[in-house]
Amino acid sequence: MTANTRFLDTTGGRYGMPTYSWGYAWVSAPGLATRKQLDAMGLRPATSHADAQLMWRSRRAKKGRVRTAALYRIDQARPKQEFTPARRKALEAAMRARRTCPTCRQVFVYVIPTSLGQCPACHEGGTPQAWELEAAA
Repeated sequence: MTANTRFLDTTGGRYGMPTYSWGYAWVSAPGLATRKQLDAMGLRPATSHADAQLMWRSRRAKKGRVRTAALYRIDQARPKQEFTPARRKALEAAMRARRTCPTCRQVFVYVIPTSLGQCPACHEGGTPQAWELEAAA
């Protein structure tokens, strides 16, 4: 079995769902796409379950050195939902909260590390640097 056909299982008998190797999905199943590909087309998956999967060997994978990506049907995909002004405002408020130190109440340009629970300056007992702080608007 060559590297490209190692994970090829179009019936789903071996892996429980149709599985394609890295280069074969575009030839064998042209109506399928990953979430990133759907996103680039301005679409989103219509359902939460995948119709097939890609499978490939990877050095980045932790277990078994095999990675997978879910494939969804393009013809059933729906348009992406637009951000309403209220959703945008809520997201901005949530991100601002993640950048605000609970100890010194300073707002930073980066997200406060959850491992520290506060800004690095407060964690070390110092004061924040000016370049770290968000400019007051």
